[in-house]
Amino acid sequence: MNKKKKPFLGMPAPLGYVPGLGRGATGFTTRSDIGPARDANDPVDDRHAPPGKRTVGDQMKKNQAADDDDEDLNDTNYDEFNGYAGSLFSSGPYEKDDEEADAIYAALDKRMDERRKERREQREKEEIEKYRMERPKIQQQFSDLKRKLAEVTEEEWLSIPEVGDARNKRQRNPRYEKLTPVPDSFFAKHLQTGENHTSVDPRQTQFGGLNTPYPGGLNTPYPGGMTPGLMTPGTGELDMRKIGQARNTLMDMRLSQVSDSVSGQTVVDPKGYLTDLNSMIPTHGGDINDIKKARLLLKSVRETNPHHPPAWIASARLEEVTGKLQVARNLIMKGTEMCPKSEDVWLEAARLQPGDTAKAVVAQAVRHLPQSVRIYIRAAELETDIRAKKRVLRKALEHVPNSVRLWKAAVELEEPEDARIMLSRAVECCPTSVELWLALARLETYENARKVLNKARENIPTDRHIWITAAKLEEANGNTQMVEKIIDRAITSLRANGVEINREQWIQDAEECDRAGSVATCQAVMRAVIGIGIEEEDRKHTWMEDADSCVAHNALECARAIYAYALQVFPSKKSVWLRAAYFEKNHGTRESLEALLQRAVAHCPKAEVLWLMGAKSKWLAGDVPAARSILALAFQANPNSEEIWLAAVKLESENNEYERARRLLAKARSSAPTARVFMKSVKLEWVLGNITAAQELCEEALRHYEDFPKLWMMKGQIEEQGELMEKAREAYNQGLKKCPHSTPLWLLLSRLEEKIGQLTRARAILEKSRLKNPKNPGLWLESVRLEYRAGLKNIANTLMAKALQECPNSGILWSEAVFLEARPQRKTKSVDALKKCEHDPHVLLAVAKLFWSERKITKAREWFHRTVKIDSDLGDAWAFFYKFELQHGTEEQQEEASEKKERNILLSIESLGQTLLGSVAGVPRNALEKAAWMVAVRTKAVMHRHCRTSHGNLQPKKHPVKRPSRRRLLLRTLYTVATCWEKLFALSAVTTREF
Repeated sequence: MNKKKKPFLGMPAPLGYVPGLGRGATGFTTRSDIGPARDANDPVDDRHAPPGKRTVGDQMKKNQAADDDDEDLNDTNYDEFNGYAGSLFSSGPYEKDDEEADAIYAALDKRMDERRKERREQREKEEIEKYRMERPKIQQQFSDLKRKLAEVTEEEWLSIPEVGDARNKRQRNPRYEKLTPVPDSFFAKHLQTGENHTSVDPRQTQFGGLNTPYPGGLNTPYPGGMTPGLMTPGTGELDMRKIGQARNTLMDMRLSQVSDSVSGQTVVDPKGYLTDLNSMIPTHGGDINDIKKARLLLKSVRETNPHHPPAWIASARLEEVTGKLQVARNLIMKGTEMCPKSEDVWLEAARLQPGDTAKAVVAQAVRHLPQSVRIYIRAAELETDIRAKKRVLRKALEHVPNSVRLWKAAVELEEPEDARIMLSRAVECCPTSVELWLALARLETYENARKVLNKARENIPTDRHIWITAAKLEEANGNTQMVEKIIDRAITSLRANGVEINREQWIQDAEECDRAGSVATCQAVMRAVIGIGIEEEDRKHTWMEDADSCVAHNALECARAIYAYALQVFPSKKSVWLRAAYFEKNHGTRESLEALLQRAVAHCPKAEVLWLMGAKSKWLAGDVPAARSILALAFQANPNSEEIWLAAVKLESENNEYERARRLLAKARSSAPTARVFMKSVKLEWVLGNITAAQELCEEALRHYEDFPKLWMMKGQIEEQGELMEKAREAYNQGLKKCPHSTPLWLLLSRLEEKIGQLTRARAILEKSRLKNPKNPGLWLESVRLEYRAGLKNIANTLMAKALQECPNSGILWSEAVFLEARPQRKTKSVDALKKCEHDPHVLLAVAKLFWSERKITKAREWFHRTVKIDSDLGDAWAFFYKFELQHGTEEQQEEASEKKERNILLSIESLGQTLLGSVAGVPRNALEKAAWMVAVRTKAVMHRHCRTSHGNLQPKKHPVKRPSRRRLLLRTLYTVATCWEKLFALSAVTTREF
């Protein structure tokens, strides 16, 4: 053996051996490994490859596409935040951990999407609304015109000309085929055109025609030429005369069926016609096949179970619905034979049969079912005579003496005395019927009624109505002290017998007692049950809700009892006393209100509003000394109360006691120096003409309260009244430095500049005010009106557009914008205003005035009603409404004007009068100021003479005369005030034109 020869040479390689793997000689390939190079167009080895895979290039493209689908790790496909567009590990195995991670991420994504859902939907909604607002549909642009089509009458619609046609003349005016009726002579003339001629025209032979008979020519009958047809003699000639006669006969028959004769009598027999209609009744609107199926099904039911009553009843009703009444009667009578003990079958048979037959059927039913109450009631209903009814019911009571329904039906037919006797027997037979016991108690005397109710309580110890009736009986006979005891005993007895006291049911019973006039009973019931089943911390809230509910149900005594009980439980609660006082003010008398307020101030002496209500009630009643004494007691309880000081000043000033008012204000300034006290002091001196004292007080007040804008307004107005425009401007400017957000101050300064002719400065002031107070409708409105007064309507419209962009939901701006438009565009503008401010009273008032200007009286009245219903305190609405009714309302409509309307109209007049009096206070200097002063004084005098003036509530005085006289006096008063105001407006217009 050669030692140099390796032992492994010539031996097979071990399993898994790779040559060169140990020294790292791997990773290279040679041509022998991959085969020879091939062109892209060379065919592949597979001879049966499908199209698209038959060349080497096709397979290379497919492999390259597969590699691209697997991974795309190019830098251009990389994002710093998201990474690669594809998944780097998509080729790896998808394990359970991957599935759990994907589920967690999906849950997180869903949770985050839900959190952002509301904001995203809100944003999308706003974007859609904005898009629709910027790009409205054509349908929305013409919506106002479509609404106006509802007012077009039929005549106007028919008179609308046709729309113009853009086609050419030939297309617009085609030559339509004209059809003209042809006379019968035309048909007779052309009927002969299809006949055969056996002779030749002489002219043809003369001029060389068909002289030689042609074999098979015209003289030879042509095969088929004599075939019988419409126009050949083989079928005979058409008789046009007979056709016309037949047509006329058919027309006469049709006309005679539907028309009337000359005398007006119809040729159709109405009775026979109606009979035919009745015979065609099927009132059942279903298919005839469905009826047949139902009939077959019911027949099967009857044959399978002939003693089943509903099958017979359903079969009879099916035949009745289809109009076969006799078949229905026969079926139901057969049903009574098969089901003689069925109450429903007998009642159905009685219903289907005519009168006398029905009585016989009911008599037969009674023999089979002598204990059936319904059959007896049906028998009584079939009788027409009262005596016969009584006889039937008495016979029924002999067989069924314990039926409450029969006793009630029998008692209703009797006279009171006989009814009492029958009820005595009825309660013996039906001792558990509450209705019979109560009916008997109502017919008995007082003593006997008490005995009856006592027996009823013994027999029915669990019914509350017997106890309540007993209490009402005692109250009706004057024993009011027993009412409370009876109700208390009722609650105790019912609880002892295991009856649950339902608070809501007892309150309803109390309301019924209130409506019946049993005041003591309803109050006793309320006191007994008002506290049952309520938690201690919920008592006040629940009782106030109960009181409001009783007022809504018009049970005023129940509400009064609730307030009285609540005040006993909460004697120191100011809110309960206030609610009770307002209730008495709205629904009670003056005496009850004053008595309540006396108790209120005794328990709540620190409640200023209660003292003021008491003093005001005395003042309205004309008892000024009593009002002063109440306010004096209020001073003792509240020594430094601003409200009480000002109420005392108002009381003295309204009664022309100006010196006493001045002294009171001086004491108030020393003890309670508030801004309102100083303002009232300045106003009093100003109204009385003491301009110097008013200015001194105003300066003193401004040293203490420089941030109170009304003081600056009064200072500027006093200077403006004295024609000191520079000082007035200085006062307004100083006030605006201290109170830059006071809208009235900006308006006063602007109007001052406008008054002296400085229009540019006024415009600048308003622009500055809008910068300091953005989105302020009042300032925008004043700017628009300033330009309109100056005659610059275009600028006014531009400003209004800007104002509506900044304040899109301001009703007062939209109402002004409606009337800034030209008359044809006002309705469209009003529709836009209603879309933005649907429930704004100013917009509704503008719409009402718009209808008024268009003479649409009914719609205008309707919109005026809507306006005053939404805001009953808007004086402009009541004033325009009142003027509208004076012009267009009938006397009945004017008389039907409610007291609430009168009160609000008078409130507006009083407010205007006070405003005018304050604006022209002092010594009048010119004709306009004198006229304004006279109007203000006259208005105040008329209001004081004919009306009860109150804070927020102004009503006509009650005179001892009849209501029509009072109304005439009130209308006469209003006409007087209106005349004064009209004169003032006329003088103001003249003065404005001169200026």
